[in-house]
Amino acid sequence: MPTPPSAPWATLTGCDKYGPFADLHVQDVVQRLRWCPPGSFQMGSPEGEAGRYDREGPQHEVSLSAGVWMADSPVTQALWLAVMGENPSHFADPAHLDRPVERVDWKQAARFCALLEERLQRAGFSDDGLVFRLPTEAQWEHACRAGTQTATYAGDLTLRGGNDAPELHDIAWYGGNSGVDYELAGGYDSSSWPNKQHPHSKAGTRVVKQKLPNAWGLYDSLGNVWECCADAWDGKGYPGGARVDPLGEAGPSRAYRGGSWWDDAQRVRAAYRRASGPSLRGDRLGLRLSRGRAHQTSRLKSPGSE
Repeated sequence: MPTPPSAPWATLTGCDKYGPFADLHVQDVVQRLRWCPPGSFQMGSPEGEAGRYDREGPQHEVSLSAGVWMADSPVTQALWLAVMGENPSHFADPAHLDRPVERVDWKQAARFCALLEERLQRAGFSDDGLVFRLPTEAQWEHACRAGTQTATYAGDLTLRGGNDAPELHDIAWYGGNSGVDYELAGGYDSSSWPNKQHPHSKAGTRVVKQKLPNAWGLYDSLGNVWECCADAWDGKGYPGGARVDPLGEAGPSRAYRGGSWWDDAQRVRAAYRRASGPSLRGDRLGLRLSRGRAHQTSRLKSPGSE
């Protein structure tokens, strides 16, 4: 694995069985970030993948010219509170602030990253040429896959039912193991719930890092909460062709990835994509922090280029 850049903002750096890491302290909260190296991978899903949607294709080669530090978990309520001074989460629990923050929209997620970067600049620790920001879809999928090309980093899914895919049980909180009673809820659409209350007291997000991580040490990249990405998206499939450092720039919506505690197994795959307007808030939508080069306009990979 290529050597990561220095991390002057980190209070602890090191390397373990998952690779390089760097710990960020904000007040008394520690967030570990993992180095996700540059490289190429096949983005999207092949036509034969179980549960596939057309907007996940065509599968195409993506090259990422630079690595990125990626938080090893979704942003927790504790970290959000330390930066933003309030906790918007539906599943707010002072005894378990290590649950993911949710009910934040894309604009708030981007603002969180900007405020964290400002904090580092004021402290004089932002001299590594990188910035805190939301990952691109390509960076997110590359990090989630961690070198794999199957539907999840634990393998392809065996869809035995809408909420029964055994490959997910050990790696993700999703509709099959998070206590959701869909019959009581009246279906998948939470807007139909009486008084917008959850139909099952056991349903909801879970404390982060309880399931198995991927090969790069990332937890909950599938399930628990959806994670905002930097890309704008028009809801269509990929344009096709090999690309370098892609960043979606078309459409009024913003992309988010990974599935949540509420979603069925089909949506909890590395290639699955959703989008919404940048002001959407919900108890399934959160974010994952990344630190990398400032986002640049994407470009088409030239024939024969490395």
